[in-house]
Amino acid sequence: MHSEIENQSVAGANDLRNLCRIGGVAALIVLVYSLEMMIQIVVLGGQPTSAAEAFTLLQHNKLVGLMRLDLPTILVLPLYYLLFLGLYAALRLVDRAYALLATALAFVGVTLSLATPTALSMVPLADKYASASSDAVRAQLIAAGEAIMAGDIWHSSGSIVGGVLVECGAVLICVVMLRSGIFSKTTAWLGIVMHSLDGAHIVCGQIVPVAGVVLMAIAGPLYPVWLFLVGRRLIKLGAKN
Repeated sequence: MHSEIENQSVAGANDLRNLCRIGGVAALIVLVYSLEMMIQIVVLGGQPTSAAEAFTLLQHNKLVGLMRLDLPTILVLPLYYLLFLGLYAALRLVDRAYALLATALAFVGVTLSLATPTALSMVPLADKYASASSDAVRAQLIAAGEAIMAGDIWHSSGSIVGGVLVECGAVLICVVMLRSGIFSKTTAWLGIVMHSLDGAHIVCGQIVPVAGVVLMAIAGPLYPVWLFLVGRRLIKLGAKN
C-alpha cells in the first residue's frame, strides 16, 4: 500500500511538471504570435474598417484578408488554457485558492471570446458578395458583414467581458507569482503592470478610443518580454527531476 501511494505521488508530480512544460511551450508560441501581430500591423495593416473593405480583401487575397480579420488571434487564444494550467501547476502550493480563481477567470474569459463570430464567418459572405447580381443583394450582404464585425472578438459584449476577465485572472496570477519566489519579481511586476494596462485598454477603449490605443501601445511591447520570461521559467520547472 505504501509503495502504491508513493507511485501515485510520483506520477502526480510528473503530471504537474508536464503541465508546466506544456504551459511554457504555449507561452513561447503566444510570444511568436505577438511578434507576428506587430509585424503584420506594420506590413499588412490592421483590421478592416468596414465590411466592404473586408470583402475586397478576401476576394483579392484570402490569406491576407483572414489575417487582417484576426484569424491568428482566434487560433492562438486556446493556448491561454494551457498557459494558465501551467501557471496553476507551478503556483498551486503558494496560494491554491487565488491560483485556482485566476485560472478560472482566464478560462471563462477565453471561452467567452472564442464564442464570438470570427473571420471565417466573413468568407461565405465575401463569396456571395463577389457573385451578387444586384446592388440590393450586395447591400444586404454588406449589412450582414457589418453585423458580424460589430460582434467580433474586439467589439461584442461577450468578448469585452471575456477580455476583462482574462486580464483580471492574469493580474491575480502575477500577484501570486510576486509572493512565490518561483518566478522573479521582475516577471511578476511586469505582468501586473502589463495586464493592468491591457485591462484598462479594453475598458477605456469603449469610452475614449484614443486612450485605449495609447494604453495598448504601452502594454503591447511588454507582452513578448513577459511571455519569454514565463515560458522559459515554466519549461525549466517542467524539466526538474
